[in-house]
Amino acid sequence: MTENGSSPTSRRALLLAAGSAGVAALTAACSGAAGTRGAAGQPSAPPSRAASASASASASASASLSPGASAPACVLAVKAGAGPYYLDLDRVRSDITEGRKGVPFRLDLTVVRVSAGCRPVADAAVDIWHADAAGDYSTGGDSFLRGTQVTDGTGRSTFRTIVPGWYAGLAPHIHFKVRPDSRTETTSQFFFPEDLLLQAYARPPYSERRVPKHPNARDSRYRAAGAAMTLPLVPDGAGYRAAYTVGID
Repeated sequence: MTENGSSPTSRRALLLAAGSAGVAALTAACSGAAGTRGAAGQPSAPPSRAASASASASASASASLSPGASAPACVLAVKAGAGPYYLDLDRVRSDITEGRKGVPFRLDLTVVRVSAGCRPVADAAVDIWHADAAGDYSTGGDSFLRGTQVTDGTGRSTFRTIVPGWYAGLAPHIHFKVRPDSRTETTSQFFFPEDLLLQAYARPPYSERRVPKHPNARDSRYRAAGAAMTLPLVPDGAGYRAAYTVGID
């Protein structure tokens, strides 16, 4: 399938860092254990520290901007188009698989407001949607691999899904939309480390198709935003999990 009609990934990393003075002033809401990442690459607070993270925000930063590396803490998510497959279903649920086969994947998101010192945003609607192992999206009356969660008091939400398949020369990705209120929204997409994609794609049902040698590198949107929006996957049982902090205006 293709994403005709979707706009290329915007390079509007609207705030790249809090500045040296601001960074020094921030404390734990945007930091955490290895294997978690925040918007534009900063670490995301692990579940056990979410409550304490709401009080303050941390600021570890790195100069590297290669995909999978650390970047300045407490920044806005790189925005991107929603593509043609977004459906405003408001189907509130954590498990969005609906029986779709694939490598299990758990995604823990924390939404923070950058302009308020990375304060967690409660009661925000978070939508995600993506293709199945065959590269197909649910359309019409179907709703597989689509869902909405409302963030809790610490800005957190959790989705259980599968690693998405590839299609149309695009890097495998998960679309997301954050709606903190009825008037504003932030839309973007997450990418995956290519080495872990290839490990997942060696397993059925992905292996039933011819797997691309480099599923990410051929996509200009990944080359533009992959440094900021690649999820830091870690093994989790038979699949993977990742935590990410999404910074909004």
